[in-house]
Amino acid sequence: MDLSLHVLWNGLAAPLLRVCGAVTVGLFVGNLIESLNWTRAVARVAAPLIRLARLKDISGASFSMAFFSGAAANSMLAEAYEQGKLDDREVVLSNLFNSLPTNFLHLPTVLALAVPFLHQAAVVYVGLTVLSALIRTFVIVLWGRFTLPPLPEGCVVCLLNDGGFKGLRPALEKTWARFKKRLPRLIFITVPIYTLFFFLKRWGIFDWLEQAMGQSVLLSWLPPEAVGVVAFQVAAETTAGFAAAGALLSAGALGMKEMVLALLVGAVLSTPMRAVRHQFPYYAGIFKTRLAVRLIVHNQALRAASLLLVAGLYALLG
Repeated sequence: MDLSLHVLWNGLAAPLLRVCGAVTVGLFVGNLIESLNWTRAVARVAAPLIRLARLKDISGASFSMAFFSGAAANSMLAEAYEQGKLDDREVVLSNLFNSLPTNFLHLPTVLALAVPFLHQAAVVYVGLTVLSALIRTFVIVLWGRFTLPPLPEGCVVCLLNDGGFKGLRPALEKTWARFKKRLPRLIFITVPIYTLFFFLKRWGIFDWLEQAMGQSVLLSWLPPEAVGVVAFQVAAETTAGFAAAGALLSAGALGMKEMVLALLVGAVLSTPMRAVRHQFPYYAGIFKTRLAVRLIVHNQALRAASLLLVAGLYALLG
């Protein structure tokens, strides 16, 4: 195996430096856009959709609040539920409804992380995840429309006074605080995974996997390289999947369609891990335990179903 300085520089060091540089810049820009509350204007035009779903005003305000603060949005729902303003069905529907603004809230950062690794495929992958969020919203609107009683008109965004733009300096301070917290962890994930996949490819591990995999394997319809991407997403985080996919894409070992499908499948299979590792501690701090578990189950089940749907459509039509 040729591991000369020329090979190491051109095959590993140079691409890795480019990726880390692009991720660093993209992460800062993405956090800045989030801190500027760019989605506030979108929240203000969401009122007709909220009324169509027959959700109460507090649910509408929570939906709008979720465009720039998921924690604040869920806190509003928890308080309304404890006060008896929302019943079980309404709080579940309202929480599920907030997945769309939450998706848009983090869209700049997700794109900033995905583009350096996936290049033009990032648009396809992120676009499919947004499509899945839109499908979930459509289902929830129909669910609310046919199961909840009609409600009188009311205020939807009047509770957003504390969430607006506070000036450039506070936005920059908030951006820098997030950036310092996220960047070390991001680099810690990216560098070892990118390096590992470079050596796995050079050592012929994926060629061996291709010969060893049988037709009975659950993911045998995916290339062995793509199975590795799925494994990293399930065992680690989305950033790990991006890093693995980017390394294989740079090496020409994985096509765009296979890579996007692997990321979508990994996102589905990582659902239980995501629920236990991330959502439960967060939800348990806002809602009562029983309600927190119920919300997580509904949220992750609907998310997985919508991702499987768009993955199937992309596999057939992409």
